[in-house]
Amino acid sequence: MKALTAELSKLISLPFFWVACAAGLIVPNVIAIITSLSGSPGASIDTGFSELSVGALGAIVLGGIAIGSEYVTEGEDSAGGQQITTSLIAIPSRIRLLMAKIGSIAISTLILSIIAISSVLITFLLLNGPEVLTINADLFVRIIGVIVYWIFLALFSFSLTVLTRDAIIPISVMVINSSGIAVTYLLTQVNPLATYLPDMAGQKMFTRSVDTGMELAPIAGGAIMGAWVLVLIIIAGITFLRRDVG
Repeated sequence: MKALTAELSKLISLPFFWVACAAGLIVPNVIAIITSLSGSPGASIDTGFSELSVGALGAIVLGGIAIGSEYVTEGEDSAGGQQITTSLIAIPSRIRLLMAKIGSIAISTLILSIIAISSVLITFLLLNGPEVLTINADLFVRIIGVIVYWIFLALFSFSLTVLTRDAIIPISVMVINSSGIAVTYLLTQVNPLATYLPDMAGQKMFTRSVDTGMELAPIAGGAIMGAWVLVLIIIAGITFLRRDVG
């Protein structure tokens, strides 16, 4: 518990943590406002949820910086060392350190996603009225799906950063794919089997109108994405345990 608390405190103290939070809250709300003012959001079954798919870039950044910051070379006062050395002195067990980081990412992403979902849905309600959203069991299933999707993306970003020891490349690739050129979506248009890629499968948990050429139930989509994340975490963990520090 002390290790988890320490990692949460360390994560919150990072400047980019607040950048990630701002991105996760501002981006989907801006898109929601633009959608409301320029179109008819009530006409889409994915009203509010497609915006949250893009807003997940905040979770991606959060997951990457949680471990990427450990490999940034510090100033002259620390003889050009890296934070990871200090972290392993404080928490000698590498497994315990990784688990504490995973826990801190999951908790912070959980909170961020809940706030983001609430703010986006409130934005749509204020701009379009209560008829824009249908309150039923499916709505709550999709809300849970968004939360799980954000947490999985954060852990995916975390694992890739553990492997590369640099957050820039994993974050850049994942952010571009989530908010710009959606390469994985384009792949589904070429081969429907690309629906089984982690982000495409994960989006099936909360989107209903994205045509990938293959149908997946929300639970199946979540299970597939979860399997991808679990395998990557295991690979990242084994790599972290076996290689030299720094």
